[in-house]
Amino acid sequence: DGYFSHRPKEKMRTDSNNENSVPKDFETIDNSNFAPRTQRQKHQSELVKKPLSKQKEHLRKKLEEEKMKESLLLGKNSNEVVQFSDHPGKNSSNSKNLKEMDGPPTQHLLKPIESISPELKYEQPPRCEVTGKEAISAMSRAKSQQCRQHIADVYCQHKLGKLMPEQVTRFCALEGKANNNVQWDEDSVEYMPANPVRIAFVLVVHGRASRQLQRMFKAIYHKDHFYYIHVDKRSNYLHRQVLQFASQYPNVRVTSWRMATIWGGASLLTTYLQTMKDLMEMSDWPWDFFINLSAADYPIRTNDQLVAFLSRYRDMNFLKSHGRDNARFIRKQGLDRLFLECDTHMWRLGDRKIPEGITVDGGSDWFLLNRKFVEYVTFSNDDLVTKMKRFYSYTLLPAESFFHTVLENSPFCDSMVDNNLRITNWNRKLGCKCQYKHIVDWCGCSPNDFKPADFHRFQQTARPTFFARKFEAVVNQEIIGQLDYYLYGNYPSGTPGLRSYWENVYEEPDGPGALSDVALTMFHSFSRLGLRRAESSFHATGDSSCRYYPMGHPVSIHLYFLADRFQGFLVRHHATNLAVSKLETLETWVMPKKVFKIASPPSDFGRLQFSEV
Repeated sequence: DGYFSHRPKEKMRTDSNNENSVPKDFETIDNSNFAPRTQRQKHQSELVKKPLSKQKEHLRKKLEEEKMKESLLLGKNSNEVVQFSDHPGKNSSNSKNLKEMDGPPTQHLLKPIESISPELKYEQPPRCEVTGKEAISAMSRAKSQQCRQHIADVYCQHKLGKLMPEQVTRFCALEGKANNNVQWDEDSVEYMPANPVRIAFVLVVHGRASRQLQRMFKAIYHKDHFYYIHVDKRSNYLHRQVLQFASQYPNVRVTSWRMATIWGGASLLTTYLQTMKDLMEMSDWPWDFFINLSAADYPIRTNDQLVAFLSRYRDMNFLKSHGRDNARFIRKQGLDRLFLECDTHMWRLGDRKIPEGITVDGGSDWFLLNRKFVEYVTFSNDDLVTKMKRFYSYTLLPAESFFHTVLENSPFCDSMVDNNLRITNWNRKLGCKCQYKHIVDWCGCSPNDFKPADFHRFQQTARPTFFARKFEAVVNQEIIGQLDYYLYGNYPSGTPGLRSYWENVYEEPDGPGALSDVALTMFHSFSRLGLRRAESSFHATGDSSCRYYPMGHPVSIHLYFLADRFQGFLVRHHATNLAVSKLETLETWVMPKKVFKIASPPSDFGRLQFSEV
């Protein structure tokens, strides 16, 4: 979208807290990586047939040739056996390697790539013949030899029946799902219990929005709670910022280990389980509840209200479940498919069966769990926990189902409350664009950002809610300011920067390799333009005080917003002052400039609500 675009008004809707990250119209989406990609077309009778241009005719012939090659490669049913030689790193198949084509994110077309070697190399030969078309596709698209080896090993283990549990023991005495109703009274804060609960907030964060993270941290901070922060392995700038502010608080710690978590990946569940283990081993942190948050979350009730509510229900676990159609949930979540995460990608390897003996459930991967259940999930070696950890190690979006399934089949099943105490801004038409196909062999959704028009949704009292998501200050910071005022009152008069927002793009410790050649060239140009502007604006005849020579790469680059409008780039850089031959650090503010204007707009131009380039 353009920086100053105006979107059409959205229809008012009742809040929905169905937080599944898979489209509701899942049945209409082809998650295959093999069918040709198509776009919706009108009925043929409505189309006016036109003669093909030479270019289109050439593309049509080329597509037919590729289809012929594909049929020779995969056979009529795309399920031919790939034969492997007895030598490590070699295979005897004459088939070409496969690679995913670029195109609309609805379906994937596999085609032979002549420039890639047809041989798939392994550290050791696979223990079985890889016959599944999904596994063949995954191995051909995997970038590293180690990942291909991992895919082959897991596929063969599954094919031999040694990977997935077939039967799991259920320890819940209830028939069906627990139905615990909790009462919500905003005035309950006046009756603070004598022994209030203490909360362990686990923040799993990534990206570069350190200012938004610190603002959210300030909103949830209390001296009686504990804060454990995991920063994505790839977010080094944010990790440096977190270490800096965490050192100022005795009840804030940063994980000594870091993982590269991806959307839908098994690594996110691994991260949660490891943070739970760490927290259980911190004997000096006597917490009662585990709450997971991201930098895109924000509180919509005060700490006193949250503590009063949880103290009243300290034996409960709060998770949001899906609807009643369990079979449809299993299908749309891909729980009946085998997945493997490697090379920061979630590969689909084939079908699998749901273990018998238990009820599988799921919903949102944002939850509040009490200490007793966290201890059970972390340290129990019973049949349920052990086998579920294995099952969900090869599952798409495992954090959206693992804790639900374990809780509902465990001795703690009567403690489940079907409410994760959150509001999530779901708008399926805007959020379900199958935008994660480049990292997951599946379609998914993301919630949308809250804006000022959504503020009334935080004031509802029909059910207990204490957090909301998503918020992104780079999209809209006004709504965050409204929440701050609603919860804690106005800032002191004259507080600077309330309408401003800065977000880092680059920092010198990242190294110039963190920027693309195009971006690095652009920011160098901005630096030189700033120095030239300074010289022309302030330089007098015979005066060299404003003459500079640029030195090295940029020091830092920030996006700058004021009142939710993009104001440009702030480029900090080194330059030598030619007047005194001294190295100085300067900052250039590069503002956007309108490059066109509407001349003689038509009479009906006012009907236009939105445009995009």
